[in-house]
Amino acid sequence: MTFSEKKIIFKKRNKVRLILNLLLVGSIFLFLSKAEEILDPYTVRIINVSAVYMTMAMAYNLVNGVLGQFMLGPNAFIALGAYIVALLTMPVDNKAISYIIEPLIWPLNSICLPFLPSLMLAGVFGAIFAYLLGIPSFKLRGDYLAIVTLGFGEIIVVLANNLIFITNGSLGLKDIPRYVNLYWTCGWAILTYFFMRLLRSSSYGRAFEAIREDEIAAEAVGIDVKKHKLLALVISGFFLGIGGGLLASLLGTIDPKLFSFFFTFNLLIIIVLGGLGSFTGSVFASLVFVVLSELLRSVENPINIGSIHIPGIPGMRMVVFSVLLIFIMLYWQKGLMGRKELSWDFIINRIYPVKGVEDLGSSSKT
Repeated sequence: MTFSEKKIIFKKRNKVRLILNLLLVGSIFLFLSKAEEILDPYTVRIINVSAVYMTMAMAYNLVNGVLGQFMLGPNAFIALGAYIVALLTMPVDNKAISYIIEPLIWPLNSICLPFLPSLMLAGVFGAIFAYLLGIPSFKLRGDYLAIVTLGFGEIIVVLANNLIFITNGSLGLKDIPRYVNLYWTCGWAILTYFFMRLLRSSSYGRAFEAIREDEIAAEAVGIDVKKHKLLALVISGFFLGIGGGLLASLLGTIDPKLFSFFFTFNLLIIIVLGGLGSFTGSVFASLVFVVLSELLRSVENPINIGSIHIPGIPGMRMVVFSVLLIFIMLYWQKGLMGRKELSWDFIINRIYPVKGVEDLGSSSKT
């Protein structure tokens, strides 16, 4: 087979891959159009929460998994996005009622924007703060980077508690308009997934992986390490801000306690369970995590075994997840997917086989 013939076949394979992707997305949206009719509200809520976690977990996995930088501050960007969406979408009258300790500052007390521009602003501010955090933080590596980003996450929570004239303090914000539905949550999860997969298969994604494997070697071959680190963090901050905005609109109420380190811990469990560096793994692990969270509610309720009464212990779910994380780190370090991604190559290879030629980048294509 000549080179030109192989080139034609690869073009046909890419067309088949595009058609299969469009069919997959179309099938998902067809399901979503009927989901609220055929599913009960509880199941719909589980899907919504899972989709929001998918968006946030994939964004977090870009830095921790693909770039290989141990960051522990995603809760900061999520909180930022959540408060921006809440403050911009809440009606002016609701703001006046909610702020009983100190009034909300101008101009936030007099504006009310539609959901989409508010959500995009949440992503933009998440990206801006990610850039500002990355400039000093990426001078450090390993555990030192983790400590700095952990501190940034805690600072945001403390500020949320004390900037009462903006966040309403520990009282939080209630009656946030609930614009989010399955189209919003699943739509952003799909968009994030395809964006991350395309990014990973691009030259930038290859540079991220090179930095993960060996920073010194990557810099030696001409990769601007600092620039690529900042780029990955900015992209991650954008999608984490979007995820926070979706979460605020989905829940309808937020407060600083929601964005404590436990939120980061949950995302860390998801990306480790799914596989560091695998966006497909983050999607599957998010669904597993949310479903298990609901199923494990029973361990926090009182239990009667014959004449023995075991009182309910709040927080037992986190104990179970902590044990699960320890088990994964000890015996299943690659997680569900390792660094692999699902692809259509199994089907495409049977339609347009190319003998003796490896489809470069197939592990990164959908």
